[in-house]
Amino acid sequence: MTSIDDFWAVIPAGGSGTRLWPLSRRSSPKFLHDLTGTGQSLLRATWERLVPLVEDRVLVVTGAAHEDAVRGQLPMLRRDDVVAEPLPRDSMPAIGLAAAILERRDPGAILGAFHADHVISDLDAFRAAVAEAIAVARTGDLVTIGIEPTHPATGFGYIKLGDRLDVPGAPSAHRVDVFVEKPDAATAESYVRSGEYRWNAGMFVVGATTLLELLAETHPELAANLRIIASDPRRLHDLWPSLSKIAIDHAVAEPAAAAGRVAVVPASFGWNDIGDFSSLAEVLDQAHGTPTLRVITGVDDVVSIDSSGLVAADSGRAVAIVGLDDVIVIDTADALLVTTKERAQDVKKVVDELQQRGRSDLT
Repeated sequence: MTSIDDFWAVIPAGGSGTRLWPLSRRSSPKFLHDLTGTGQSLLRATWERLVPLVEDRVLVVTGAAHEDAVRGQLPMLRRDDVVAEPLPRDSMPAIGLAAAILERRDPGAILGAFHADHVISDLDAFRAAVAEAIAVARTGDLVTIGIEPTHPATGFGYIKLGDRLDVPGAPSAHRVDVFVEKPDAATAESYVRSGEYRWNAGMFVVGATTLLELLAETHPELAANLRIIASDPRRLHDLWPSLSKIAIDHAVAEPAAAAGRVAVVPASFGWNDIGDFSSLAEVLDQAHGTPTLRVITGVDDVVSIDSSGLVAADSGRAVAIVGLDDVIVIDTADALLVTTKERAQDVKKVVDELQQRGRSDLT
């Protein structure tokens, strides 16, 4: 697929991946790691799948603490292509600032926001879905890519499909009926059975100016301040702390959907957000076949007898696992995690407890 001249990739690279502790921490979040054994970090993989669509038109928005690491992993980016946030303000300020920068840099630009820590297996299907989303975005809509659910997940938001749209170059596109928050198990089951819902993966394609105009309708001060920062980067540090901490879904997508301004391109391309160790094990099992004990790091230090699950051995110690199914063992120099796939979502509670104990050195 050839590149699309006015299309820019915006990669929000933030978060600490607390459900992947102790591998992922505030100082070294999951997008900087090679978790899937491909030889490249999740961030680098994100950049590589977008390059055929954008060539060098990429903006990465990351925390100031990770700026050097991002530049080290993506040395091809220009100085102004990495934007460092002074402190976390969630996805709307990050993506909105990128939009304000692009509005000045390339008037008429269409941006696609794609998180730095997701895994996608079918690159051709992904790029085809993005191309459809761009075609719809040119009509003035905010467009999201909705992932066909493979199971009744309760950890994702959902998008209800509305009427099919008639947009040249976008045969799959629908109007978004409504965005739905994370459901309980029974509701998720009903969503999947109906065939009318898609997972909300947080992928948005929209004109840079369109996004800021939509934001100005609900949060005018935030939109104005983002444009001020884009026009005068010296204002970043004094204005950024005062910006609303809000996700793009709540700030723009949900109100715009209620006004009939949001479209969705349904797609299936092997997407996983690697939200916890169970998700990571699923990705590795799909890539390598029959479930067994997957070793992320430290292969020579792991001994497995009649066991299955996921292991990372980074401490230099030998790790032996005997007769356990679906176990998660993460052994680092200063922390050891032992849990199961079933309880993988609860790892975040460990991080919360450590923070309450004042152990910021471990989080």
